[in-house]
Amino acid sequence: MPELPEVETVMRGLRVRLDGRRLVKVTQRRANLRFPFPDKFAERLTGRRVESLSRRAKYILMQLDDGQVLLCHLGMSGRMIIIDAKDLKDDAAPWEKHDHVIFETDQGDEIRFNDARRFGAMDLIDGDELNAHKLLKGIGPEPLSNAFNGPELARRLEGKRSPIKAALLDQKVVAGLGNIYVCEALHIAALSPKRQAYTVQGQRAERLVAAIRDVLGRAIEAGGSSLRDYVQADGELGYFQHDWVVYGREGESCRRCAKESDASDGKKEVLIQRLVQSNRSTFYCASCQR
Repeated sequence: MPELPEVETVMRGLRVRLDGRRLVKVTQRRANLRFPFPDKFAERLTGRRVESLSRRAKYILMQLDDGQVLLCHLGMSGRMIIIDAKDLKDDAAPWEKHDHVIFETDQGDEIRFNDARRFGAMDLIDGDELNAHKLLKGIGPEPLSNAFNGPELARRLEGKRSPIKAALLDQKVVAGLGNIYVCEALHIAALSPKRQAYTVQGQRAERLVAAIRDVLGRAIEAGGSSLRDYVQADGELGYFQHDWVVYGREGESCRRCAKESDASDGKKEVLIQRLVQSNRSTFYCASCQR
């Protein structure tokens, strides 16, 4: 599933083509994705001008000129693909089987929502009721915002007896974190994914917040991670997976421990391990993560 950096990358790509543009035609090619589309979905969008785009957790939010907000979740395999107007004139870009929603702008571009597995979702919401929507209600602070800091994370972890890995995946603790970047951040912060969440206080919480900000920031800068089904809005693959230090590296050497070993003689090579937590793979180093 695309994680926060991937969703942020897609949102930024869409912003370039959609900010201030009018949706002259919207085509809905099926009745539902993960959920049914709202009544008169295409009709309500047609003719609307896009005021702005933003992201909340893993949701893309499109603010429209009539006060509505189009909420989009990419699901497991959802992609927003931009087709330039010049390509459409040459009939060089026919609709694909899984292009379920097509937005045509007043510049002639098409933005196609393609979702082979149909785990994505779209909804139209009154802007005044956005924060009360069932998908957004109760979501924690954005990890890159000023509201997310060491003391705030420590407060949200107080009394939690679950592993810190599970706590960080709880959207009520912090918004938008997914499996890959939680694994990466915990390694950077030298915290075991098995550590009980309530023990992450003080300097541990500060260290973890800094690690989360660092890994998300670098991933966004790199354009997101290139998973099998993920592409950016312009069709280019992301490449942050080349920077993964633990995720997907089971049985490979821990780079931090290897560096420390280089500085001292006789140290045994330490390998990345994998365990399953809450039905998800966790990758970590049992030596340097405590």
